[in-house]
Amino acid sequence: MADLCDVAPTILTPLKDQALMPALDSQVTLNCTFSVAFEAHCPPAVQWLKNGHLLGNHSPYDIQEVFWGGANASEGVLSSVLGANLTSIQDYGTFSCTLRNLSASFTLQRTDGKLYDAYISYTSSPEDRKFVNFILKPQLENRHGYKLLLDDRDVLPNSEPSADLIMNLSRCRRLIVVLSDAFLGQAWCRHNFREGLWRLLELSRKPIFITFEGQSRSPLHPALHLLRQHRHLVTLLLWRPGSVTPSSDFWKELRLALPRKVHYRAMVSDPQTQLQEDKDPMLTLHGGFLEGRPGPDPDPDPDPEGDLGVRGPIFKDLPPPRISPIAELPSLKASGGETQRNEIDVSDLGSRNYGARTDFYCLVTEDDM
Repeated sequence: MADLCDVAPTILTPLKDQALMPALDSQVTLNCTFSVAFEAHCPPAVQWLKNGHLLGNHSPYDIQEVFWGGANASEGVLSSVLGANLTSIQDYGTFSCTLRNLSASFTLQRTDGKLYDAYISYTSSPEDRKFVNFILKPQLENRHGYKLLLDDRDVLPNSEPSADLIMNLSRCRRLIVVLSDAFLGQAWCRHNFREGLWRLLELSRKPIFITFEGQSRSPLHPALHLLRQHRHLVTLLLWRPGSVTPSSDFWKELRLALPRKVHYRAMVSDPQTQLQEDKDPMLTLHGGFLEGRPGPDPDPDPDPEGDLGVRGPIFKDLPPPRISPIAELPSLKASGGETQRNEIDVSDLGSRNYGARTDFYCLVTEDDM
């Protein structure tokens, strides 16, 4: 007869490793529960480790075990609970519970108090505003869940940080600077960029600079030359024509440079997106195109300025009204080509004329007031 001590236990909770972010001066309870078979000469015992080091009987953590016997005297459920008081940053770390080579872990991370994942600085030129609002912001916020703070004012126009800049950067985990031709064309950027860069490095950890293909012409701009000399202090990313594709290397490198994302989803959409019979793809998206969201159900667009996370054909009319389940059966037989996801071509954004839509933005007239 096989020795029950050799039977592997089954973990009931947690089902996977967990990452928790409890606040300082709070209490946490970590629970590991196993279904285990045992015999008298090998009673089950759960061991707890912190950062790979075994917690003994004299550890500052409260560890309690409870065992429930099953219908068979040699089987049961064992629960081990560790309680921790987070009074200092040393109390954070990775806690693991182990039973017969089966383990689960809890990673306690301290919240940093930041409100945004990244602060994006760019100029107020039309090209930069389109790049940030139609490409960068929709891709990072809608597709990947980052929360951004946008500012189209100069970062360091006089090489001295303003009180607003210091406050905004203190609320963000990263700084992203769009080094467009308009940005590099500023006088301070050519003559005082070295002083400005040192101040930025004091305010932000390893800032991210987005450069554009074609800017490497001779003679090289002093700011670009300085950044390439100090690659170990900053992150330099190059935007190419093919970078607009969501699966391009640009987005992978940018996400690696950003911190762990904080989930964010806008709850209220702009009322402009709720108008009927508007076919402008930058203002109205008919549901079912967001990444990972199947089905034809319309959903308010969380970002009316555009969304590169959108998949599928944009220029698509609303589905016809439902008449009966029988009438809908033919429409369910979609061809294979219609179900394939296509990348969106936004290369012509700069040529579109949105200024002609003056009637659209005038939601309230003088008479109404």
